[in-house]
Amino acid sequence: MKISIGDVALPGDYCEEICEVAEKSKVIIGPGLRKEADRVYITKPGVLKKRSPCTYWVDSYQKRYVPSRGENIIGVVVQKAGDIFRVDVGGSITAALSYLSFEGATKKNRPEVQVGDVVYAKMLVASKDMEPELVCVDSHGKKGRLGVLTDGFVFKCSLNLIRKILNPSCPLLESLKNEWPFEVAAGMNGRIWIKANSMRETIAVGNAILGAEYLNDEEIKTMCNNIAAILAGHVS
Repeated sequence: MKISIGDVALPGDYCEEICEVAEKSKVIIGPGLRKEADRVYITKPGVLKKRSPCTYWVDSYQKRYVPSRGENIIGVVVQKAGDIFRVDVGGSITAALSYLSFEGATKKNRPEVQVGDVVYAKMLVASKDMEPELVCVDSHGKKGRLGVLTDGFVFKCSLNLIRKILNPSCPLLESLKNEWPFEVAAGMNGRIWIKANSMRETIAVGNAILGAEYLNDEEIKTMCNNIAAILAGHVS
């Protein structure tokens, strides 16, 4: 069925508008879209969206992660295999993380990574024909905010919620950081790591993030104020 931007799309639908724009300028098609012959077809259910100038994708609700190159993810080390760590990223197979993929790591100076550790890493290789590969450094060899996450609390959510809270226009994190200090890392694979001064504050941040999935901006601000007011009565 023919659809337009903003419509609810189902697999097998197609959008002629994308092909018409592609004749005049370069077009980027994102997740949920696939070009076959002279048409662009929908491959997963959701809402067809566009970002200027010519980027199209399908915004869908899903929990299964499909590795994509360049994304920051939160994984759990599940195995040591020689010089490689096996990391569970929530995909169909585990990802490989070399011990040399840490800042300052050498054959003699190995990083302190144990089975069960939580790591914040960047997806370096993501192909349907190859094993996913992770690194904990940027292009300059610096770790930045990547590496092993100590302490804190990790929970899972939908990929749609991750994209929502990472959107610069989302007021959630901006509202929460004004109430009490905390650290947060959001992985594009549907995992969030939180570290606050107390368990009560950590749970409050986690509940606020999970509760924001189906709320608009004004409702998110109201919810954050209510959580802060409730928490203030219990924190000395």
